[in-house]
Amino acid sequence: MKTKILSIVAVAAIALGIGNTAMAANYGSSAKKSKTEVSTVLNNVSKINKIEIRGNVEIYVSDGETDQVKVYNQYYAETALVQSQNGVLRITSYADQKLVVWIKAADLRAITAYDNAEIKSFGILAPLELTVTLNNNAYANLSVSGYGVNVVLNDRAKADLKGNAEVSSLKYSQSSTLNTTEFAAARLSKSTGGITTFTQKDDEFAGL
Repeated sequence: MKTKILSIVAVAAIALGIGNTAMAANYGSSAKKSKTEVSTVLNNVSKINKIEIRGNVEIYVSDGETDQVKVYNQYYAETALVQSQNGVLRITSYADQKLVVWIKAADLRAITAYDNAEIKSFGILAPLELTVTLNNNAYANLSVSGYGVNVVLNDRAKADLKGNAEVSSLKYSQSSTLNTTEFAAARLSKSTGGITTFTQKDDEFAGL
């Protein structure tokens, strides 16, 4: 665990436990406001293949040769949970201000978000297979270039999807919002309101 001063923002230090479970809670009660933003890197987290986020959390996801989780703290008296177990990274925070986390993963396969959580790609994600499931009012803004990209939107979830995939399945409720204006797939299925449509690029499969 190491701390790095990044920029000018009023914050206090975040404390995270060592091991697979890291809890940041009840700190800074007697400290004066600092003029620096503090981040904490969790080097003990590895083999992330699924991310689950709940509450008022904003995560940035990028590909990486090794897994790394960096938690940014921008406010006092935060209570947040960051837990890694059996390849699943769980992040939860219900503080008034968003908990911001940057995640680098070498083999990410699934992301699930609840409540008001937000997911944003940092750079282009190039997964072999990635499934993103958004519930409640969760939001995702992702740029992808991979083989299989699947998106499921429930409730009033929203997603902006950019890039391309060989195979893609998009399922969304009538109350959700999915923007795929800048997304294309060689084989694409869309499902909403019990109706499924399937499209396939002829030039991709000519002669097969």
